[in-house]
Amino acid sequence: MNTQPDSRLISEYRSGSEKALAILIERHQKDLFSFIFYKLMDEDLANDIFQDTFMKIIVTLKEGRYNEEGKFILWAKRIAHNLIIDHFRLKAKQVKVSETSYENDEFSIFDLLAGKEENIEERLISQQIKDDLTRMLVYLPENQQEVIKLRFFDGLSFKEIADHTGSSINTTLGRVRYALINLRKIMEEHRIILTR
Repeated sequence: MNTQPDSRLISEYRSGSEKALAILIERHQKDLFSFIFYKLMDEDLANDIFQDTFMKIIVTLKEGRYNEEGKFILWAKRIAHNLIIDHFRLKAKQVKVSETSYENDEFSIFDLLAGKEENIEERLISQQIKDDLTRMLVYLPENQQEVIKLRFFDGLSFKEIADHTGSSINTTLGRVRYALINLRKIMEEHRIILTR
């Protein structure tokens, strides 16, 4: 069993060690999943929030935005808690709003759109972001393009994507994770800045 502290694993992951991330996920997945599940009491939804939480963690670590204050698991639970709140807000809003609900959900993982209520200007910017992302997708391998479209444009859950593509949830998560990492690289290479 790996006894390295979380901070060391985070540092190794930032330096390019995928194994360090795997150890970090394995170490905390039971605690984090239980935390999410007992708030939702729905296994499929808990799985989706769990996967989204780790994707948000991955993006934050890759961008070097994680600060070492406090314990990693408490930070991870805070992210999960915020995603759960977002889910319930979105659910409440879907009664009143059309497809823009998915648009907001889609970009929440990129930390691009802070507010849930958008005015006309914000909606135009959201559309611009969507157009930029669509253009960037062509640089991804086909299987990554497919999962990104299904997840962020069509709003499918990880389980639905896994069923749709005939893959396991782990494979689906891996593809989405690598697609997000690749999108970040593409943004840097092509100097594309997605902003509010």
